Parts: sequence; C-alpha cells; structure tokens
Amino acid sequence: MKVKIKRLNEHYLLEAQNADGNRMLMDANPSIGGTGAGVRPMEVVLMSLAGCSSIDVLSILKKSRQVATNFNVEVDAERADAVPAVFTKIHVEYQIEGDVDVDKAKRAIELSMTKYCSVTKMLEPTVEITHALRLNGELMN
Repeated sequence: MKVKIKRLNEHYLLEAQNADGNRMLMDANPSIGGTGAGVRPMEVVLMSLAGCSSIDVLSILKKSRQVATNFNVEVDAERADAVPAVFTKIHVEYQIEGDVDVDKAKRAIELSMTKYCSVTKMLEPTVEITHALRLNGELMN
C-alpha cells in the first residue's frame, strides 16, 4: 500500500493520492493558517474508522441476507487537551434502515468492532471506542 502527498498552495492545502489515482484534499485548521479547503488529517482518521467498519458491517449484513435500504454512520470523538492532541474517546453510531433483524445488525457491528476493522484495532489500545445502533430510527440497547 502506498500513498502520496502533494502541497497545492503556499499554506497547508494538500492533495493525497493513492496508488489507484484516487485523490482527497486535506488542510490544516484555520487557526494555524489552513483555508478550510480540505479535510483535516484527524478527521481522516475518523472517516477511515467509519469507512472500514461500514464495509465490514455491510458485507456481513449482505451475507446474512439482510436488506439495508439506508446506511449511515456518525462518529463523535474527543481529543486530549495536550500536544499531541490524540483521540481519547470515539463513539460510533450506525444508522441502518430497512428489513434488518436487530440481532443480526448488532452481531455485524460487534464483529466489525472486535475482529475485522483494522482501523479500530489500531486505535483501541489507546482510545476508548464505543458504538451504538439506531435501527429504523430507534436507538437499540
């Protein structure tokens, strides 16, 4: 796996590119001179966690013949009030709609978070990661 970073302006606007040529813009916080033209690197980490786990969950649901007509994930994180400002807590809420059995959805999420999601496994030694399921608009316990 290989990625490249290219600086696009005299400030902090960066273009990330993977080996397939897919691109993403990243930028610094405006408080230090960023322009808001890209995603901040720590946001990319959260997006990576959500994306990695989403692929797992969707794959597991598909294999168990569950039909998710709508699928969203929201991630909320807290960072240390120090340098470096690492994540201390991350909460992931899976929002699934469709003809999906609650136990199968919970199992898919649990498998992703405890076994399959590489990003989760990298973060969990130093970050408290929690998750929840909202199925057809109802928060499940």
